[in-house]
Amino acid sequence: MDFNIILFFDLFGTMVFAITGAVKGIRNRLDLLGVLFFAVTVGCGGGMLRDALIGSTPVAAFNDYRYFLICIVTGLVCFIISPVAIGRWAIMVYSDAIGLGVFTALGVAKAAGLGVSVVGQIMSGMFTAVGGGIIRDIFSKEIPMVFTSDFYATASICGAVLYVVLNHFTPLSANALLFVTAVCTSALRIIGYRYKFKLPVARMHGEEKRKK
Repeated sequence: MDFNIILFFDLFGTMVFAITGAVKGIRNRLDLLGVLFFAVTVGCGGGMLRDALIGSTPVAAFNDYRYFLICIVTGLVCFIISPVAIGRWAIMVYSDAIGLGVFTALGVAKAAGLGVSVVGQIMSGMFTAVGGGIIRDIFSKEIPMVFTSDFYATASICGAVLYVVLNHFTPLSANALLFVTAVCTSALRIIGYRYKFKLPVARMHGEEKRKK
C-alpha cells in the first residue's frame, strides 16, 4: 500500500476530527487554549488509540509534527471564523461523518498491513473512528455519541466489514479500498442521521406503566 496515501488519509482524518473538537470547545464557551486543546486531543486521539492497539509505536502523532500542527491550525481557523460559521449543527454532523469514514478505512488498512486477524482489523477500524469522538464527548461531560447515536459505531463497523469483504473477494487496489470504504461509511452515517435509523432499545419491567 502506498505510504503517501495512508499518510494523506491519516492527516485528513486528523484535520476533520480536529474540526469537531474545536467546534465542541467553542460551543462550550472555552477560551482559545481550551479550543486548541480540544482540537489536538480529538484530532489525534483516534489515531493514537489505533496505533497503540495494533502495536504501531511510537504512535504516528509522536513521530510526525504535522499531526499536531494540523490540529492547532484547524483549531485557530475554527476559533477565528466562529462568529460566522460555528453554531450550525450541520458542521458537526458532516465533519464527524467524514472523519468516521476516513478513520474507519485507515484503521482497518493499517491493521491488515500488520497482519492482524480479520476481527482485529474490524475492531481497529471502529476504535480508530470512535476514539476521538469519545474523548471529545467525555471532555464535554456528555455521554459519548457512540453510545447514544444509533448509526455512529454501527456505521463504522459496517464500513470495516465492507473493507474486509472487498479486500478478500475483489481485485480492488489498496487505494481504491480506502476510498470506497471511507465514502460508504460516511454515507451510511449521514443516511442514518437524516432518516433517524434506530436500533432496538431494551425495555425495563414496568416502563410502560410509568410512562402512562
